Amino acid sequence: MSDLKKQASSMHKAASGLRGVGQHTAKPLAEFSAQQHDLKALGALGSLLGAKSEIEKGMATLSKLTKQLEQEWESEAKFIGEVSDAFDLLDVLLAAAQGKKG
Repeated sequence: MSDLKKQASSMHKAASGLRGVGQHTAKPLAEFSAQQHDLKALGALGSLLGAKSEIEKGMATLSKLTKQLEQEWESEAKFIGEVSDAFDLLDVLLAAAQGKKG
């Protein structure tokens, strides 16, 4: 039963880590998104090649994908947390069942 407890603890830590991802990516993502219309580094060459528009679209797509990943990680964290809680409950129930037998 201690294995279940260890697994539950490990899963709880993993879920907490996944939940914290958004806190670490929020500021860089906002800065990245803000820069998608300010591509001065490309200069005239970027305008001549039409690259600016494509880069802006690419940056917007990357921002959207990052937000979707954060949502997926949040869902996975919730699920992992629920499994961890189930393991904790199972551990308690098994201990109680052993107590009744012994």
